Amino acid sequence: MNLLVSCKDTTMGRKVIVAVCTLNQWALDFEGNLNRILQSVQEAKEMGALYRTGPELEISGYSCEDHFYEPDTFLHSWQVLAELLKSSTCKDILVDVGMPVQHRNVSYNCRVAFLNKKILLIRPKMMLCEDGNYRESRWFSCWTKFLLAMQLYQPKTLSTYTT
Repeated sequence: MNLLVSCKDTTMGRKVIVAVCTLNQWALDFEGNLNRILQSVQEAKEMGALYRTGPELEISGYSCEDHFYEPDTFLHSWQVLAELLKSSTCKDILVDVGMPVQHRNVSYNCRVAFLNKKILLIRPKMMLCEDGNYRESRWFSCWTKFLLAMQLYQPKTLSTYTT
């Protein structure tokens, strides 16, 4: 983990510790990426953080490229999320991870926030990077429905781990 930010709100008198993690994730190394995420959550908790956030697509790895066309990439991402949900390491800390998600057969680059085995939010990117070396729209669509909450049916992989 590269950065830990601590903020104190003097008007409210509360201290908030947020762990912002930059991890050395590898494309399609689901087991290794899982272990590095769990290690970062453990370190964040040891430093007193109540919220841990990591890089985009940290579960699958950012540079999977055309592997984002393969259903297995999404399946294995959900399997890693299931492992995170059931891990005692992720208890009592708000965890925010990046992973690819398909909704109605459309692929999105998403943030997934969960706390104590409950998925609180799945947030797709609304603007994709299209300059220089980045061609996100080749693999993902941007979310265009502003201020709209939709139901996502969770894969069976998660049904035994979520509350």
